[in-house]
Amino acid sequence: MKCPKCQSDESKVVDSRQAENAIRRRRECEACHNRFTTFERIEEMPLLVIKKDDTREIFNRDKIITGIVRSARKRPVSSESIEKAVERVERKIRMLSENEVRSEIVGEFVMEELADLDEITYVRFASVYRSFKDVSDLEELLRNITNKNK
Repeated sequence: MKCPKCQSDESKVVDSRQAENAIRRRRECEACHNRFTTFERIEEMPLLVIKKDDTREIFNRDKIITGIVRSARKRPVSSESIEKAVERVERKIRMLSENEVRSEIVGEFVMEELADLDEITYVRFASVYRSFKDVSDLEELLRNITNKNK
């Protein structure tokens, strides 16, 4: 790591700490004793979501959060539990080890999380995500929830 002051290649790590999505390292130049901070981040390939019309867009966890927040409106679902659910969804997606994932898979992962989080939120999300055509689709979903809880 080059010193920003004297450009020397010799530096030592004085302190290391975990920062948000990175490792923060405090360094000292062995030539001029200047102290400086570096951040080390994991380089991730951009994750693309393949939409229903086969267009691709960069994965955006904020879209998932927005969808869940809308579905959880006036429900006893904390922002912390929503954040943890979205983290689990993103982890599942990244564990697929693919740079592209279909939006249907993302939606199913979200629904798995919501089924455990809050049933009403789950039903609201599913009604939008699955685009129910009539009441029988909703009845089938409710039967599945009821059978799962028995």
